[in-house]
Amino acid sequence: MFPLNEIPINDNIGDTAMPDRWLQVKGDPSVRNFLFQQSRIESLFDTELDRIHEIVYRLLTFKGAFHVKIHYSSSQLTCWFADDAFRYRVFVLDEVLKPGFLEQFRDCKIDHLQPLISEEHTIDILKEFKRLRTTDKTIYMRNGSINRVNGLIGMTFSCDGSHYIDHKTFFEKLETFATSGNEALSATNAG
Repeated sequence: MFPLNEIPINDNIGDTAMPDRWLQVKGDPSVRNFLFQQSRIESLFDTELDRIHEIVYRLLTFKGAFHVKIHYSSSQLTCWFADDAFRYRVFVLDEVLKPGFLEQFRDCKIDHLQPLISEEHTIDILKEFKRLRTTDKTIYMRNGSINRVNGLIGMTFSCDGSHYIDHKTFFEKLETFATSGNEALSATNAG
């Protein structure tokens, strides 16, 4: 076993695994069929959304996490840490909001992994996640993930559609998420 910062970096590894385009995966058609008969119910994470996002930001920038998935609807975090990258850890609401939650993790920045998403862009992504979670009661984000190392953002919405998008395209296409959700869903159901 050797430290992660001693692993040689090959920029070509994983290029085929990273979407070179905005990848949208349609989910269960039965969920889409009943989409407009349901609406978002505020989850326990929703009641503490700003606090949850601050915790996620600190995990990603100061506590060694390189990938965090926020499960808004079920109020849990799934985290991958640089010092134990092959195992993920799941934390539920009570754990995340417990005083001292962040202190259980050692201070560890991931700069040696050359993250593609800056600390500043991490904040911007979390702000957009909040907007995508709370703006519409029918079409809303159920979960979102940020991988700072490979620059990939993952999102799943109430229509059971999943999106995988690099952070640069995400920022370029923000209006698409805000304005075309209903139109895209209508086109999906019509086709």
